[in-house]
Amino acid sequence: MAAPMELYCWKGDYGLPSVDVDCLIVLAYAKFAGAPLKIHKITNPWRSPTGTLPALRTKEESSLSQTSKIIIQLRKQKYNADYDLSAKEGADTLAFVSLLEEKLLPALIYTQWVDAKNYVDVTRHWYAENTAFPLNFLLPGRMHSRQMERLRLIRGDVVLEPEEQLEKELYQDALECMTLLSQRLGSHKFFFGDSPSSLDAYVFGHLAPLLKIKLPNCKLQQHLNSLENLTQFCSNILLLYFPSDSREAQSRKAAVHTEGGGDFDNEPHKRRNQILSVLFAVAAMLGYAVLSGILTIQSSRSELDEPHRDHRDEEEEEEEE
Repeated sequence: MAAPMELYCWKGDYGLPSVDVDCLIVLAYAKFAGAPLKIHKITNPWRSPTGTLPALRTKEESSLSQTSKIIIQLRKQKYNADYDLSAKEGADTLAFVSLLEEKLLPALIYTQWVDAKNYVDVTRHWYAENTAFPLNFLLPGRMHSRQMERLRLIRGDVVLEPEEQLEKELYQDALECMTLLSQRLGSHKFFFGDSPSSLDAYVFGHLAPLLKIKLPNCKLQQHLNSLENLTQFCSNILLLYFPSDSREAQSRKAAVHTEGGGDFDNEPHKRRNQILSVLFAVAAMLGYAVLSGILTIQSSRSELDEPHRDHRDEEEEEEEE
């Protein structure tokens, strides 16, 4: 029996099967097409056969890394989610996928990787926390640089516009794109009827992170939440095709509420951890100072004892007088 194809992708969180847009697209398409993949959810891109994520290892032991190439490979293996689409529906799929990549994707990159508060509080924090040492110090910055380069390539600009102007332009395009998607979906379950296609995978991959990852600054989330059919579309796919991830997210929420009554009761533990961290840091600094010769304990004691000697000598002189 031939070995199954293997898919390497970023691990999931927030109730998502993966936190990465491209990985979500491939995971959703594979589910829609019924492709039997052996899935490796990892947090180290260098553990994949291509050094990037997502990556597909085929039965012939060759490896692919781009989303479109992975989907084409799955189709070659007779796993085609677009098999029943008409020529017009196929043309619509190409048009909307191009719209997503040109109008919505740049805004997603901006809101996760350029917006300072979102990047520091959520994006960088997640990748640093879920990546093993010492890679957690290197990977977030490396990924940030790649995403900035990706944004420049999509925009066709060597130098990006000032941040406020860039944000305004990107968000305006993204809001219009989401509104068009909502109008196209209407009251249907999927974009072309009762069965999902590659367009559904692309839309899900772009919108699901916005729906689930809570960001401090995100006008896109507010607009998406106002489009009920799109939010329901993402929720339905998660429940139908990725139920284990949804259940895991719900169980985590329940655990947070039941363990000690929430954040208020856990405050002493947080404060204890903060105090221990400070003490450890101070001890490490003192140890380094002593070992490097910056601080000499013996000489310090001698200096401290010197005034006492002078004081005793003065007392003895007074007694002799």
